[in-house]
Amino acid sequence: MKNTFLRHWLPLALAAFTSALAVASPSAGPVKVTVRQGNGGYELLRAGQPYFVKGAGGSQYPERIAAYGGNSIRTWGTNDAPKVLATARAHGLTVMLGLDVARERHGFDYNDAAAVAAQLQKVKGEVLKYKDDPAVLLWGIGNELNLNYTNPKVWDAVNDIAKMIHEVDPNHPTSTVLAGVGKKEVEYIKARCPAVDILSINTYAGLATLPQQVRNTGWTGPYLVTEWGPTGHWEGPQTPWKASVEETSSQKAAVYQSRYEASVVQDRAHCLGSYVFLWGQKQERTPTWYGLFTEDGQETEVMDVLQYEWSGHWPQNRAPHIASFQLDGKPATGAVYLHPGQPYPVAAAVTDPERDPLTYQWELLPESTDLKQGGDRESRPAAITGSLPAGAQGQTTLTVPSKAGAYRLFVYAHDGHGNVATGNIPFYVQE
Repeated sequence: MKNTFLRHWLPLALAAFTSALAVASPSAGPVKVTVRQGNGGYELLRAGQPYFVKGAGGSQYPERIAAYGGNSIRTWGTNDAPKVLATARAHGLTVMLGLDVARERHGFDYNDAAAVAAQLQKVKGEVLKYKDDPAVLLWGIGNELNLNYTNPKVWDAVNDIAKMIHEVDPNHPTSTVLAGVGKKEVEYIKARCPAVDILSINTYAGLATLPQQVRNTGWTGPYLVTEWGPTGHWEGPQTPWKASVEETSSQKAAVYQSRYEASVVQDRAHCLGSYVFLWGQKQERTPTWYGLFTEDGQETEVMDVLQYEWSGHWPQNRAPHIASFQLDGKPATGAVYLHPGQPYPVAAAVTDPERDPLTYQWELLPESTDLKQGGDRESRPAAITGSLPAGAQGQTTLTVPSKAGAYRLFVYAHDGHGNVATGNIPFYVQE
């Protein structure tokens, strides 16, 4: 049985060493990237060679991207660009470098010509600063500018930025990133953004049917999937008190695999690859919803799927599998109402492919009330202690808080090799 070092760090060290031997330094200059059309489709070329993006959104743990068969990183801005680009070079990765473009919903007025011109100059400075780094793959102009917007002049601003990029940087394509893909926005981009080379799309449950969605909009050019992952909190079931129900890590693994294979793998004529979200950890509705890692860097079954899709091989030590999780005999979709101060049974059925012994971590959180849109930063609720016995295993008892309201019970089952199964159940305490 592989121990933790062999499972994670030996392959990572070997991959990093191998790739570092072949990676150019910043002084080597840019690597030319183009989009080639032919044989009824498109492909991305880097240094004249086909380059299908197997990417990760986020720059944490870059050594694991390379070790698991990935080749690229996506950022949403240039704040950490020097560090991200240097790290990418060190591990043989490229970067879709994001250019932060103001969103209308954050108060930016695209009727303000002076503000739009100032933004263009700011972005130009960023492009000039990083365009010759050999790790740059392409430019991402803005993120989800179509989310809750009303002024189509934003697309004029996007095109002006793309035109500027083509004037100062002949080596890298341009793209703009949409939240989902709709006919109205695609028509705007086709009419107003001729300087945009690649359409980029963030999608979650919709990934399974994305190729057909793209065709239905009338887009016939190349596209990238720049965020994809679990079923989004706005897409799945909700409790009667409007708490979104999150998939377990094993349910997520199944949908990651099925949706990726039905879209990104199948539509190679137009899809240039993808960036999975999020290569790191964040609080968004819950601490486990979108991050591919826990807060201490543990990996779920989803990572096994990604390694298989990127490299063609499953890891030698796979993550635990959570078959079911119930509170008071009900799953997360069961509208669980409990009484204050009362004990209720909890049961998590978790197995490990290598039969590694499992250790359990339980956490009780109040339902998050710091709810944002479009991935904006949210604060993590403070944990409630004392509601579960110390050393609780997969079968245990929850003593319900005395205060009425909405809560979530989380389980983490660790295999001792850097892998974990996760799940949570929303419940409501009522008198």
